[in-house]
Amino acid sequence: MIDALAKRNLGILVFSQAMTMSFLTLTISVAALVGDQLSPRSGLATLPISFQFVGTMAVTVPASLLMGRYGRRLGFSLGALSGVLSCILAFIAIINQSFYLFCVSTFIAGASAAFSVFYRFAAVEAVNEFYKAKAISWVMLGGVVAAFLGPTLATFSKDLIPNAPFAGCYLLAIALHMCVFVATQMGRLPKLHETEKQSGGRPWSVLFQQRLLVIAILAGMIGYGAMNLVMVPTPLAMTAHAHSFETAAFVIQWHVVGMYAPSFVTGHLIERFGVFKIISAGCVLILGAAIANLAGQAATNFWIGLTLLGVGWNFMYIGASTLLTDCYQVEERAKVQAANDFLIFGMTVLTSFSAGLLFDFAGWNVLNLAVILPVAVTLLLILWAERMTASSRNPLTTGE
Repeated sequence: MIDALAKRNLGILVFSQAMTMSFLTLTISVAALVGDQLSPRSGLATLPISFQFVGTMAVTVPASLLMGRYGRRLGFSLGALSGVLSCILAFIAIINQSFYLFCVSTFIAGASAAFSVFYRFAAVEAVNEFYKAKAISWVMLGGVVAAFLGPTLATFSKDLIPNAPFAGCYLLAIALHMCVFVATQMGRLPKLHETEKQSGGRPWSVLFQQRLLVIAILAGMIGYGAMNLVMVPTPLAMTAHAHSFETAAFVIQWHVVGMYAPSFVTGHLIERFGVFKIISAGCVLILGAAIANLAGQAATNFWIGLTLLGVGWNFMYIGASTLLTDCYQVEERAKVQAANDFLIFGMTVLTSFSAGLLFDFAGWNVLNLAVILPVAVTLLLILWAERMTASSRNPLTTGE
């Protein structure tokens, strides 16, 4: 059973995830369009989003180590306040037509997100061993709220400031980060273990001898990278095919629904069928998304493709995160979580920089073709790992 304190902490983490992801879905909806509006040359429209992922990658390791030393509350509070600063700078950048200041603002937004990506691990720490897959899923459910709130706020506020399209979006988003800051002060997350403060655990040379650790990190990287490569230029691809901003926001909305709504059942599915089968299903769904996107440029194709992409990401990300928690001891969790998310967001930086250029020079179809090989290879590796570990009798991997 989950006690009252754990339920309270999980509730705060779910709420914080909802507010943070609402901001991120808002930026997904508008950042490429703002970049296109402010950028000095073609092909740089997605650069601000790329800087956002650079910010996340750059701060992931220090964020995890800081929380490993001083606790989750301080880290999550700093993340929320960084988000406020990013919104203020984005608003000023749009008002003053400054592309480079907008890039700075998105970098700081990424730094803010670097703290929030650890909500899922904070949830694992709040419950006992038997509920960790479900705890990750429950926290990820905050994204369901974000799927509707973020694009809705973007549509409502894009013309809020006269002669400054999308500036109002960032002004409104300040409230989202302040809600996270207030909620964080109400949490009572578990205190640090003394062993975590005093020891770094096993050396990396030993940790990376674990096949499951390598598989978990790889699955997280490829799942996030494939999703990001297709998602980032979607608003640009849709406007290029004469779809309205409202239609693009609707597609992004359902993409985010796909990313987070399955969290109602993903933890249960992992317990029932095993983590490898869920990661494999995620690979298959992402391959299906690429096929749907290649089949045509109608709004329906974008909608089906981006929704499948979101569900596939959900299965791969939650599955990989759950698998990762089996690969470290308590004194190692800060550095292993930091390394995992650093590599994942390193992949998102690579794909976000590539997405705009690939779309600009090669087009939407080539961009979707580019995800097929790495996802297919990952699927084969997951199937191989499942076969190799079938005798382990671990319920999270075997589904027993």
